[in-house]
Amino acid sequence: MLNSKSNYNMKQRNKHIRVIGISMLLITVLFSCKKNFLEVTPKGNLIAQTVSDYNLMLNSLSLENIDSQDGAIAMGDEVAAANDYFSSSLLAVQRRFAWDAVVYDPGQVAVEMTVPMQNLYTYNAIINGISAATDGTAQQKASIQAEAMAGRAWTNFMLINYYGKPYAEATAATDPGFPIITVADVTQTKFVRASVKDMYDFIVSDLTSAIAALPAQTTFRSRMSKPAAEGLLAKVYMFMGKFSQALPLLNQSFTDMGNSTIPIALYNYNVTFATGGSFLPLGFFGPTYPSVVSNTENLYSKQAIDNWTFTNNELVISPATVALFGSSDLRLNFYANSAFFGANYPGVLLRRVGPIEDQYGVVLPDLYLLRAECKARLGDLAGAKTDVETLRSNRMPAADASVPAATAGKQLSLLNFIFDERTREFAVQGYRWFDMRRLSVDPLFTGTTYTHTLYSTSGSITSTFALDPLRFTMRFPQTVIDENPGMENNP
Repeated sequence: MLNSKSNYNMKQRNKHIRVIGISMLLITVLFSCKKNFLEVTPKGNLIAQTVSDYNLMLNSLSLENIDSQDGAIAMGDEVAAANDYFSSSLLAVQRRFAWDAVVYDPGQVAVEMTVPMQNLYTYNAIINGISAATDGTAQQKASIQAEAMAGRAWTNFMLINYYGKPYAEATAATDPGFPIITVADVTQTKFVRASVKDMYDFIVSDLTSAIAALPAQTTFRSRMSKPAAEGLLAKVYMFMGKFSQALPLLNQSFTDMGNSTIPIALYNYNVTFATGGSFLPLGFFGPTYPSVVSNTENLYSKQAIDNWTFTNNELVISPATVALFGSSDLRLNFYANSAFFGANYPGVLLRRVGPIEDQYGVVLPDLYLLRAECKARLGDLAGAKTDVETLRSNRMPAADASVPAATAGKQLSLLNFIFDERTREFAVQGYRWFDMRRLSVDPLFTGTTYTHTLYSTSGSITSTFALDPLRFTMRFPQTVIDENPGMENNP
């Protein structure tokens, strides 16, 4: 588990040690030795009873630290691989990079599922139990329940984007998705995959129900707020291709951020990387980057260790990705041309060096680029240009931040620029994989192909892998299929 600061001080933690014990007991899931992939340890004698108990369950670090984004990172087409390190990397990494059908060996569990499944149990325990709490007001109970529903929606959104097909209106009702889990029941043994449409409808229902009862102000980044949930629901709609429904939510999210009691703002890299700037000095692990709970670009903090911005050397950004950056783009401070305690890479390959945790809950740069995309798709090219340039002016000198006029005046050109900007902003952090998935069913991007390249020590191409569209969904590990007879796997 990552070492992340709590929003409560040590004195408060000690005071409530009994309830924290409850929380840990409720969220432990044993994948490797239990009969079912969702089975959890018995609750024992300790159960949540008060509103304070349930509130503290939402402070569990496992709800914030999601363990791994390895699958999404290794499958994004912005990365390439250096064979010197790739050949000795984990088989799961090699298989994801090659977009193989089978990633996990028999008996292995999926890192993409482990912590999210624990968290679904916790969220369901809160949603179903809070109304019976022995104290507190109806408003307090509704707010805590709403946070858990929005957290459950975020978790299901991640799971359906690993194990369900990209949302396509024509087929979503029949495309197999992910089981909809609404109870915290250790005896449940039969799980059936809902359709992609049913899962998305469930996510939308959770978020629309939650928004009215959520705290109007962002007070703690590790807790869900109204502006964060509005931004998340907008993103869900965008993944459904419903841009006219997403844009008002994005606008409202930006408006509601103004009520925050903590700073919510983009970092200006022209300042943070200037002499004496807060992102300096640059070290082995990249810039001095703020933690998830103090990062002003976070509305709702979720994070996972990223091995390829930390100590692993096999995955780098491709020459095509390197070419997206202008020489004055200060995001290049997050890259190095040498391996971690190793030699230089051949050619223009660059390794990402930080931040060592991917921050991908609800983050401000994502919201700016999502809103820019929405505006471009709905014909507001000038508004889209403004949003993109707002982000870029905080990432490079203002003189270099403008979107070229020829690009800004054409919808498809501007959309391509926005997606390139998403790659510049989020390379090697897992975002690109989810963009690839939704673009694969987008009529504007029909026919796009994706490849991965493996490079030798000399810089020559060793292997090239082409993405089969079937691999836009991950297969369930065989352990899940074996433990749930009759459950259909992806092809």
